[in-house]
Amino acid sequence: PDNWVIAHVSQELADSDRQAIEFVLDGDTELRQVQQAIDKAEKADDGIQVATLHGQLDNIDGYTASSRASQLLAGLGFKASDESRAFNEFSGGWQMRLNLAKALMCRSDLLLLDEPTNHLDLDTIIWLESWLSAYRGTLLLISHDRDFLNNICTHIAHLEHQKIQLYTGNYSAFERIRAERLANQQSEYLKQQRHIAHIESYIERFRAKATKAKQAQSRLKALERMQTIAAAHVDSPFHFSLFEPEKIPNSLLHMESIDAGYGDKVILKDVDFQLLPGDRIGLLGPNGAGKSTFIKVLAKQIAISSGEYRLAKETRIGYFAQHQLEQLHNEHTPVEHLQQIDSNSRESELRDYLGRFGFSNDMALTKILNFSGGEKSRLVLSMIIYQRPNLLLLDEPTNHLDLEMREALAEALQEFSGAMVIVSHDRHLLNSTCDQLLLVNQQTINEFPLGLDEYPKWLSQHNAALSLDSPSTDSSRTEAISNKERKRLEAEHRQKTLPLRKKIKKIEDDMQKLSNKLTEIDRQLSDSDIYTDQNKQKLQELLLKKADLDKLHETAESEWFECNDKLDNISN
Repeated sequence: PDNWVIAHVSQELADSDRQAIEFVLDGDTELRQVQQAIDKAEKADDGIQVATLHGQLDNIDGYTASSRASQLLAGLGFKASDESRAFNEFSGGWQMRLNLAKALMCRSDLLLLDEPTNHLDLDTIIWLESWLSAYRGTLLLISHDRDFLNNICTHIAHLEHQKIQLYTGNYSAFERIRAERLANQQSEYLKQQRHIAHIESYIERFRAKATKAKQAQSRLKALERMQTIAAAHVDSPFHFSLFEPEKIPNSLLHMESIDAGYGDKVILKDVDFQLLPGDRIGLLGPNGAGKSTFIKVLAKQIAISSGEYRLAKETRIGYFAQHQLEQLHNEHTPVEHLQQIDSNSRESELRDYLGRFGFSNDMALTKILNFSGGEKSRLVLSMIIYQRPNLLLLDEPTNHLDLEMREALAEALQEFSGAMVIVSHDRHLLNSTCDQLLLVNQQTINEFPLGLDEYPKWLSQHNAALSLDSPSTDSSRTEAISNKERKRLEAEHRQKTLPLRKKIKKIEDDMQKLSNKLTEIDRQLSDSDIYTDQNKQKLQELLLKKADLDKLHETAESEWFECNDKLDNISN
């Protein structure tokens, strides 16, 4: 409509010395127009016009504009003291947040957002979800954050093969409906291919015969008119798994009474922590609490002030952080980056390996100078995985990655037999890969007693308590047991459950192998040739083998449930 106001986030960073709050207020262009008109009318001493304009200012909520701008800045992670700082004083990531705040400040009818969560952490994403859910206009956004889409969107517009298909529902509903559609499409495709083969066979047999030539030509035209159904497929170029670590020590890492920070500023104090094989830990915590600092301490990227840090001799750390993208060599190709790690492997083997991360043959031999942030992230991940770590430390590994790569990474991490610690704003990744959540807050690290879905509520209560300077923020800490005693009990619990967790992992591996064999048998049984007289013996063998494998899979599944029940009983 002609009268619609459209807002979007500028992808360019302005060169501006305007105060942050004034920069955000500029997003409401009508507000600025009315304010300028008021200044002009006051200088002209036009009292009637001033009164009229103040009425307009009231109609557009102009008197609350500064308060609304402050709320936007606070929600996006800015401190009150940041409001008066100049735009140019902020780093690139924080300038992008200011661009986002400016777009949200606009009282728009249509809001266009392209990857709004790219420069945000989990706390800010939760706030943005709440703000967008209350937005009264029409929202059109692009995002690779599955949970973000699920919590906001009512429709999904899917772009594929140069067409747009609109689905009703959130992202999970889209996935389900599309999967059903693809299954139906595949069935129709196979049916059509049989029909086409039958027509082509008729044409080939009779087109040379005078008596049948007319019918053959008629069928040929029908074949040309037929709308070909494409074979169903999901376009994901990423299919990889993490290499099995060569060795996994009984205790990978142990820290006791650790203090760490930057200069005189203490970020973590008196931290006790131990990592055992199979530990899958996600880190939560408010902005600036020290999640990335803790990961850096684990990775030995920053020195500790005091305490004891012990790393097992066999521990091999794979550490991913955003600054590693800057350490890549722009003049080198992906293959050359891997050759610096392993000079003995053949180029063809490295190219095959890189292909699983979406680097085609040509791309594997291209200088990375013009690679996107997502492509560089994929390359760093491939380099880390290639080195067979038994401890993965991942600090926002999904930044710049699209949905397909995020899903491939989640699936690969689910199968990883080593230990891992993850900081991520991608809740789907945390939910699908982590067994334990730790809360970094108030210079301490404690087990988060709630689920990830309950973290937004905890965060809201935490922030409310902080704003009132209430001591209730201490309620996030575990009561009844002292910090060191609780840490000792947690370590004992992990050690006690280790054999059971290893057994569960082995059963899962066995079940996967059985499933793969059953899939292959089902594929053979779906072939119509297997039911001919000459293949009777083979058919009987396949059916007997399938029955045996089904029984083994059922037994393994029962054992898996039993082991998990035991694990739950120990945990409770």
